[in-house]
Amino acid sequence: MKSGKNLNIVRPSQLQRGFSLIEILVVLVLIGLLAGFLVPNITSKFGAGQQKAAMGQIERIKQSVEEYNFLWNNRYPESLNDLTNALPGQKEGMVKSSLLKDPWGRPYHYDYPGQHGEYDIYSYGADGQPGGEGKNADITSWE
Repeated sequence: MKSGKNLNIVRPSQLQRGFSLIEILVVLVLIGLLAGFLVPNITSKFGAGQQKAAMGQIERIKQSVEEYNFLWNNRYPESLNDLTNALPGQKEGMVKSSLLKDPWGRPYHYDYPGQHGEYDIYSYGADGQPGGEGKNADITSWE
């Protein structure tokens, strides 16, 4: 048996010290400042991404409308919902119904005959109202 000479004695200076209230507040203020600078940049990029997604979806819908006309029916569809119906000899429609909604969850507008071409496909953007700028700008098939 060994004697108790090897006992570790813990002194108060060796104890781990926690964070003070001031240190925690400083960190929270810094996080708040960073968030204040980063959040507006992130949200503006998100809006631009939705605009680009809408442009891509309109292009895909235009391709389907042209295919519907030239390959299947020799006429343009009366509504975009015609593209979701199975054509003769096909198991499913040309597009899924989810493609016919813009990134803001509203159906794309389709005018046949169109004012700017044989047909017009468009979305009113984030605000859902005609016109607008930035994220609220209209996205169209003719521009």
